[in-house]
Amino acid sequence: MTPRRPGRPQPPWLWAAAAIGGLAGTAAAESLEDVRGRLMRPAASTAAVATNRDGLDGRVLCGYQGWFAAEGDGSGIGWRHWCDGRDGRPTIDLLPDVGELPPDERFTLRVGGDGPAVEVFSSARTATVRMHVRWMREYGIDGMFVQRFAVALRDPRLLAHHTAVLGHCRDAALAEGRVYAVMYDLSGLPAGRTGEVLDDWRQLRTRMGIGADASSLQVAGRPLVAVWGIGFADGRAYSLAECADLVRALTADGCAVLVGVPTGWRTGDRDAVADPRLTEIAALAQVVSPWTVGRYRTPDEAARHADRDWAADLEWCRGRGIDYLPVIFPGFSWHNLKGGPLDQIPRRRGEFFERQAVEAARVGARCLSVAMFDECDEATAIFKLAEPPAALADRFVGLEGLPADHYLRLAGAAGLRLRSRAPQPE
Repeated sequence: MTPRRPGRPQPPWLWAAAAIGGLAGTAAAESLEDVRGRLMRPAASTAAVATNRDGLDGRVLCGYQGWFAAEGDGSGIGWRHWCDGRDGRPTIDLLPDVGELPPDERFTLRVGGDGPAVEVFSSARTATVRMHVRWMREYGIDGMFVQRFAVALRDPRLLAHHTAVLGHCRDAALAEGRVYAVMYDLSGLPAGRTGEVLDDWRQLRTRMGIGADASSLQVAGRPLVAVWGIGFADGRAYSLAECADLVRALTADGCAVLVGVPTGWRTGDRDAVADPRLTEIAALAQVVSPWTVGRYRTPDEAARHADRDWAADLEWCRGRGIDYLPVIFPGFSWHNLKGGPLDQIPRRRGEFFERQAVEAARVGARCLSVAMFDECDEATAIFKLAEPPAALADRFVGLEGLPADHYLRLAGAAGLRLRSRAPQPE
């Protein structure tokens, strides 16, 4: 059945949860405190490049999932997000370009268990994350929101993986002169557990120095932390009251807070709950960022969205002294993950992505969030991509004759456009 409203998988980890119980590895024997003691450590080095880390004006930032793992990568969690570990069925619709990685950083995935082979990477590997952040620098992308999944905070193996990835991202940002912030995705979290996010954030600040290092993104001099998944009308168990308490607590802790909300957050319709408390929560934040993946499908629809939603959202935020961070995406497909049609929202050789960037700047946006840098499951990745083998052309989205780095170039150009303040074309 074709999904009515594509977007982030809901919840993000549970679609593969059946495989967790059979995983083996050293991390399986660790407690949560063992993981924190082993991995939550301050950066070993200072920034190699001076970085302006305060404010969003003129920046292009990308979501960085970091949730990919492979058998034999040392993480002990087996195949994650590339395939269903039980039968090798792929769960991605895009193939990454791993040509710049050495052989020991590449992992061979046989589609279907015994079918054609493709090469992928592991987010658990330091060199892989460093390469991705180097691409950000080379193409003019300012930095990333490192995803941290609240539903996984109680699982030592998943906590270990995501904490290691966060450390890799921080160290790479320091080395490459990029900025980063932690983004907590609340999807799939049961009621009564939002306090775990606050506890985890305090652990990250105390043990790892997240928020204090020279690459931690700030807004008005305070470390930025993002909370994504507030007010969506998809039956989430946690309440708006819990979300409001979390935003207030993070603010009281000295943070600037970004709230990730649905497209209809301000009007209480479409993908948003019809509850005035949603705008009250937005008014507590320092940054509002509505999710738009799947909310429009063509360049012209993106233009209408800019006029109808982005412009009015911007006016609402500016009237309250709140930063507004629109989300743009290159296309969408979750054929292998969810059974939808392949290339469900076509990329149109970059026209769709670039039109969104142009329209956002036209209505006055001063910063952009790109969904996502590395998301192959939903085919929203903008990093370097690989053309699928001919035998798998009907299983994966192709490059339409474009170079591997085409979307990195478009994202960099979007940042130049924001900083130029030039009038945007009709």
